[in-house]
Amino acid sequence: MVTSLLECVVNVSEGQRAEVVAEIAGAAGPTVLDVHRDEHHNRAVITLAGAAGPVADAVRRLAVATVDRLDLGSHEGVHPRIGVLDVVPWVALCGWPVTPGPWQLAVDARDAFARWAGDVLELPCFVYGTERSLPDIRREAWKTLVPATGPPFPHPTAGAAAVGARPVLVAYNLWLAGADLDLARRLAAGLRGPAVRALGLQVGDAVQVSCNLIDPESVGPAAVFDAVATRSGVDRAELVGLVPARVLDAIPEHRWRELDLDRSRTIEARLEQTGLDGGS
Repeated sequence: MVTSLLECVVNVSEGQRAEVVAEIAGAAGPTVLDVHRDEHHNRAVITLAGAAGPVADAVRRLAVATVDRLDLGSHEGVHPRIGVLDVVPWVALCGWPVTPGPWQLAVDARDAFARWAGDVLELPCFVYGTERSLPDIRREAWKTLVPATGPPFPHPTAGAAAVGARPVLVAYNLWLAGADLDLARRLAAGLRGPAVRALGLQVGDAVQVSCNLIDPESVGPAAVFDAVATRSGVDRAELVGLVPARVLDAIPEHRWRELDLDRSRTIEARLEQTGLDGGS
């Protein structure tokens, strides 16, 4: 019986070449629960989960494939990034439906991966968690903040990685009906708080409010959708990756389609597909 599971939601700086994203995700094998690819962000979000050992090994294989295959120097996209293996967040899970697992499990996985990536890939890693946030790294990397592991200078093609320990979050985008970037930025600023991080972005000919719901049980997809919809038309919503079943179940089922939610896109549903239902 596996009482705790590890999730790792790797963000790589490639979303335009589907075959390359498939190759990178394929290196991780059966621990991959979901792959979300965005051409405008030029980014892919690859969700892995399972027992700690197999997931740690799978993330290392994925990291090798990413560093071998991608070059930050030729990357263009609207999403902020510091490297080709841009963000490697570790999340401890337990229970059914899943809830936050032992914090130290995520911290230990984070630190072990950062040491390995620094030593083996010569990839500088900035760590986040209780010490600092991911936005802190985006602001301060190579300025006031030096890598925790790896060389004190960027990898020539891979840049650097932000490696974190965090609770479950929900990545969620709202595409506005108009193309008013200033409005998107004002809406994003109004959403920001302890439970939500948000950016207003130009995405091709459209604009988007891109959110990380860092406490989705208190502020979930329906809440941010409704907050934006009161001030702007929402063309469509977009779930990036997976959502915990507890967050989904707090929303009336008749709204799921409008909010781009579905039972099949929960962490639990994908774990069931791998035979890990109930954490067993």
